[in-house]
Amino acid sequence: MPDLRNYRPSRDLLKDRVILVTGASRGIGRVAALAFAAHGATVVLHGRDVASLERVYDEIETNGYSQPAVVPLDLDKATTRDFDALGYAIESQLGRLDGILHNASHLEKLSPLQQQSPEEWNRTLRINVVAPFALTQACQRLLQLSTDAAVIFTLESHGQDPTAFWGSYAVAKAGVEALMKIQAAEWQDRANLRANALLPGPVASPSRARTHPGEVAASQRQPEDLMPAYLYLIGPDSRGVSGAVVEC
Repeated sequence: MPDLRNYRPSRDLLKDRVILVTGASRGIGRVAALAFAAHGATVVLHGRDVASLERVYDEIETNGYSQPAVVPLDLDKATTRDFDALGYAIESQLGRLDGILHNASHLEKLSPLQQQSPEEWNRTLRINVVAPFALTQACQRLLQLSTDAAVIFTLESHGQDPTAFWGSYAVAKAGVEALMKIQAAEWQDRANLRANALLPGPVASPSRARTHPGEVAASQRQPEDLMPAYLYLIGPDSRGVSGAVVEC
């Protein structure tokens, strides 16, 4: 794997590819959607808030990139039928799918385990673990038809190094890493399919603002700083790399 700090993707890296980005309305998801579009991809924008997704849609169109698609879905309430319908919508509108960035996440307030409710745990696990599993499953038929398909799962440092008060979120993110490794292992005989995970580290985002409200903004890395790693893993230059955890 190259040193991604020096990775310079070609402008047409993702030409003719269709990529689904979950949680695309803000933070890393929004920046990744714009970066993928800037490198030639047709981006499928997922989120809950249609108005926010439409603003990202307009940004992409204003820049002259390929016209994106919007697929709103509440991951907390989605059923198997809803996930399958999303896959069929991508197929009917765009005819193909070459990659997924699982970026959507949900973080309850930081608190001791004694103060966390089962309802909070269910919500956190559904959005952070069950949804990436279900979406990948619903889209696998389309991914299998691609000559080169990549799926990226997004991790968080407390999933690898759990500490007090991070409860359900740390457990969920540990589960995401396990999910990625299982998926990569099951795809090991399919040269056209790969699954990897990215560990962004501390970066300016809505979640970071909630968990570290006193952090000085000027000291934070920006989502744009992470894009070489995201572009590498979603594009053809990472073909043959699967089951890896890439720390940004």
